[in-house]
Amino acid sequence: MLNRVTNLTMSAAAQRTLQTQQAKLAELQDKAASLDKISRPSDDPAATAQALDVRSRQAATAQYGRNIDDGNTWLTAADSALEQATNIMLRVQDLTVMAGNGSLNQSGKDAIAIELESLNDDLLSIANSKHLGRNIFAGSSDAASAFTGTPPAFQGVAGSSVERRISPTQTVRVDADGAAVFGDGAGSVFDTVGKIAADLKNGADITPRLAALDASFKNVVNGRAEIGTRQAQLERAGNVNTELEATLDAQRTGIEKADLGSVIMDLKLQETNYQVALAATARVLQPTLMDFLR
Repeated sequence: MLNRVTNLTMSAAAQRTLQTQQAKLAELQDKAASLDKISRPSDDPAATAQALDVRSRQAATAQYGRNIDDGNTWLTAADSALEQATNIMLRVQDLTVMAGNGSLNQSGKDAIAIELESLNDDLLSIANSKHLGRNIFAGSSDAASAFTGTPPAFQGVAGSSVERRISPTQTVRVDADGAAVFGDGAGSVFDTVGKIAADLKNGADITPRLAALDASFKNVVNGRAEIGTRQAQLERAGNVNTELEATLDAQRTGIEKADLGSVIMDLKLQETNYQVALAATARVLQPTLMDFLR
């Protein structure tokens, strides 16, 4: 069966063709302006899924970066505190050796004892250092101070820690174990220094205290070394995270963004196609007198 072709049919078909060409041209013009490959999910469902996955990984990587930065501030605060504690302990050792000199009279020993008591107070203040309102040396405890009492006892939660996640499979502790660094109650560094000061005032021999003082000093140094190790770990993690951020950004750009040169070539080609379609339609659909007489 033959279908009758009229001018109206031809005009409608030509109009549909022109509209299709014009829609493609408008789409390419929008793409050239924004360079977005995907304007809506239906443009490329597979690429949309990939883009969402990459964006999700970017969000996680950005959070890891913030965690690393926050962990660095914690560890920097802890390192600064332990640096001060190390300097104080060095001074305590020097004074203790000086006080052990048999030629030193009692007034000299009393003066050293007073300085040791002052240094002990400074050491306790450092042990109670805070970062962002939280104790650096008390783990997850929300106690007002990490050490209180006489002799100062550890108020933190044993075995607890403040950690930051720096990758999907890795966390880093960002506080310091106050009990391990400074001791707890009797036998703590505060107790040792306090007893040395008391012995000096009483004229007693301080030699038996030297071993405990050396052990306390070693604990402080070891604590600072551990903090330094974690800082190096965070630095490495930060470098890896920065590289991953750059890689993911490049992946997202490759999925979502079009190449400018390619888009311009397609746009010019489509403009040519559209102009050709216009010209061809104008030639084909030129009405004649016979068309009106039919």
